[in-house]
Amino acid sequence: MLFRQLFDPETSTYTYLIADPETKVALLVDSVLEQVERDRQLLAELGLTLKYCLETHIHADHITGTAQLREATGCEGIVPDQAQAVCANRFIRDGEVLQVGSVRVEAIATPGHTDSHMAYLVNSTHLLTGDGLLIRGCGRTDFQSGDAGTLYDVVTQRLFTLPDSTLVYPGHDYRGRTVSTIGEEKQWNPRFVGRNREEFIQFMASLHLPNPKKIVEAVPANERCGKVLAA
Repeated sequence: MLFRQLFDPETSTYTYLIADPETKVALLVDSVLEQVERDRQLLAELGLTLKYCLETHIHADHITGTAQLREATGCEGIVPDQAQAVCANRFIRDGEVLQVGSVRVEAIATPGHTDSHMAYLVNSTHLLTGDGLLIRGCGRTDFQSGDAGTLYDVVTQRLFTLPDSTLVYPGHDYRGRTVSTIGEEKQWNPRFVGRNREEFIQFMASLHLPNPKKIVEAVPANERCGKVLAA
């Protein structure tokens, strides 16, 4: 498996390029509009054909590059089941598997940060957690139909039950960290360690975070798969 973690410094967003080295077929997870040319150049350099642009959820902090990449490459835009994105070529359901050559990508429903959110388990070893589980943290739950109790349930019951050696690759990191493991997060993630469900809900309600800077433009644009309408 070819696996690359790419970073957008403005929004601290990680994009993941995954490909089968034999067939040269690739997918991108959580692309960023401003990084489309970077991604296209890397695809060309590695001789890859982009088949899918996959989203973990409808983002509020950046605009996806799916619309531009789809126009440039003919790839399919895929979003989680129940997401408000009429532009998508298809929706992916919990337990559904995308097969890209020898690479197996399994969708794991992880709502809570938003009401339609997926993590993706790649070849049973690499877990792309989007904004649900972060390194030593988790996504906020105070907008886009988020729900703290639901997030607690899916992280503890669906993600923390994976093997401890499973690599955790988040959708963001604001401190320069790139990868963790399920075992590490079970032991050291302060949002979950030592907190029961009710305590987690109370903690998340006490955060009072400001809205993401781009939420007003990002959410409607991402409901159109990143197509920005002229003013």
